Amino acid sequence: MAVALSLPSPPASAHRRRPSPGHHPPRFPRAALIEARPVSASDTDVGGGRGQYAIQLAAEMQTPAAISSRPPAPLSVIPKDRAEDMQAEARAMARAANATVYDPQLLAAKYAAQPLKALSRTLEIFTALGTFALKLVADQRRGQLDQRKRQRAAELTKTFTRLGPTFVKIGQGLSTRPDICPPEYLEELSELQDALPTFPNEEAFACIERELGTPLESIYSVISADPIAAASLGQVYKAQLKYSGQVVAVKVQRPGIEEAIGLDFYLLRGLGFLINKYVDIITSDVVALIDEFAKRVYQELNYVQEGQNARRFKKFYADKEYVFVPDIYWDYTGAKVLTMDWVNGVKLSEQETIEKQGLKLLDLVNIGVQCSLRQLLEYGFFHADPHPGNLLATPEGKLAFIDFGMMSETPEDARSAIIGHVVHMVNRDYDAMARDYYALDFLTPDVDVSPIVPALRNFFDDALNSTVSELNFKTIVDGLGNVLYQYPFNVPAYYALILRSLTVLEGLALYADPNFKVLAASYPYFAKRLLTDPNPYLRDALIELLFKDGRFRWNRLENLLVQGRKDSEFTTKDALQPVLKLLLGPDGEELRVLVVKEAVRVTEAIALGTMIDAYDSMPEFMKGLVSNGNASGPFKLNDGEQTQMLDLRDTVFRIWGLLRSSDNFDPSLLQPILQVLEEPTARNLGGRVFGGITQRLAARLLQQVLRSASTAAVPP
Repeated sequence: MAVALSLPSPPASAHRRRPSPGHHPPRFPRAALIEARPVSASDTDVGGGRGQYAIQLAAEMQTPAAISSRPPAPLSVIPKDRAEDMQAEARAMARAANATVYDPQLLAAKYAAQPLKALSRTLEIFTALGTFALKLVADQRRGQLDQRKRQRAAELTKTFTRLGPTFVKIGQGLSTRPDICPPEYLEELSELQDALPTFPNEEAFACIERELGTPLESIYSVISADPIAAASLGQVYKAQLKYSGQVVAVKVQRPGIEEAIGLDFYLLRGLGFLINKYVDIITSDVVALIDEFAKRVYQELNYVQEGQNARRFKKFYADKEYVFVPDIYWDYTGAKVLTMDWVNGVKLSEQETIEKQGLKLLDLVNIGVQCSLRQLLEYGFFHADPHPGNLLATPEGKLAFIDFGMMSETPEDARSAIIGHVVHMVNRDYDAMARDYYALDFLTPDVDVSPIVPALRNFFDDALNSTVSELNFKTIVDGLGNVLYQYPFNVPAYYALILRSLTVLEGLALYADPNFKVLAASYPYFAKRLLTDPNPYLRDALIELLFKDGRFRWNRLENLLVQGRKDSEFTTKDALQPVLKLLLGPDGEELRVLVVKEAVRVTEAIALGTMIDAYDSMPEFMKGLVSNGNASGPFKLNDGEQTQMLDLRDTVFRIWGLLRSSDNFDPSLLQPILQVLEEPTARNLGGRVFGGITQRLAARLLQQVLRSASTAAVPP
């Protein structure tokens, strides 16, 4: 049971400057530091580490006493010395200089010399998992599979816990997949997120002192008597810094964890070699995927690296009001100890508690999806482990990220290719989808993609019979997986982590809404990026999507605008100006030819459509005069041609209406466009369009005259 932490008024020492490294004040009995008295939540509520109590503490530090009588200013206005912070970070890095890094060669050399230890661990794993599997088989034969779900789920959780942190990570992933695991398993496995067995406080406190090189009582005025949470790699205490009174979370690494995961990854790597050699249906380099995962887990063991990840992540979201990222306290951080802001919040898996606070879980999940998309496709730096234990809903409705150990990066070229790939998939452009695999680095340039196109078509034509809103991410992954197995694909390691991140998010969303689909929630972002991003790859993808066989596909543009407007950051200005610049650029001649043709066609449709509407609104006697008695009217268009003209005009008008109805639309937004149109290339383009329209209307008029003459020549 977690013990609440009381937060007394800051001691006098809180008003002195921060202790310098190596300073050792007199030691006090450790019991004086720990307050185990149960208190109410209101006693410890600090507003996510930035609340009223912390603000008051900061204000009290500003002498003279007259200042403390004023209402405390928001903590964010207190100036922070960036140079001092950088120096503190440098000292933390020095403390972590000898942190262990993943080196498969060193692990191989180490455990090859200990065959009995490797064999013992192998037997332990197979015995534990095999025993559990046999129990499931026995339950099925007895017809008791459903009745014993809860019991077996609890046993599996205990099995993963006994097998150690590597299997805890596996269990955490399963705990967010309601489409794979029954509810009983989800509930039990969720305990692996932050409710694992703890290790003794004495070991944790000794680790803090060893890492930071100073006695515990010189760091904290108070620290919780027991861990507040325990996860796969460490456990967390709630404490109050002695020098400032700031309430913080202190994460301490489990003892002996490097040895445990090192042996597991050595064994997994050996299994990967066997799969690469003997399992033909898996064409990816399994060893490379294991190495990438192991590298990320080892990075999690270096808490200074995690702190740097948090700082980088916070920089990206500094202007986002709906995201909270805690600050790191570098003077109290080392390779195995991490100190950051305390965050008051509720795990996203606790839907009932969240809704009691007046918040909506789906709103928070959508924030998570949008954050992940920006991480993956804008910043290229993403959270690869977004399980509910790492994501909290704050009372203010913000989404708080609190664990930054497992992060990964998306290569710049791949970011654009992923956006193009999703848009090509939604629009069933399978030829373009196949070519995307070059940019994604799935295929080498010498591989012919033409045989892949039918495989993509066979799967996605069925999958896409549903609307985008009904297509879930797991379906996409499964479909791509079937294609990957049949052709010489090599899935990059970063892509596996992307899939993990998005599938975890979708699994989390399914708690709140069994019908939630990540693609439906994310497609507005993809559409917005395609319409507004000046990246050459995306601009080419947009042109390829909109133009086909020399014709402009207005329905595709309308769909992109409808979806893109759903993104909160979509602006009409951004959607128009980059396209015009591309159109009028030195390499835009081919596009200009297409645009001239389409501009002529649209202008003709609008002009003729307007005349047709005017004709239809005339009284019958006037229609007879205008049409000279011709029942088909004065325009001599067959029904199919007239319908196409009117449909084109109506579509163009709808698109203009979409642009005008945008929340951020303002006629002044067109000023940059007018500036572009004043360029010589634009004037030449305008001349070509005007000439084309004149020729087209002249041809129509001549056709009309000839038809009328032909009709008059026919004897009654």
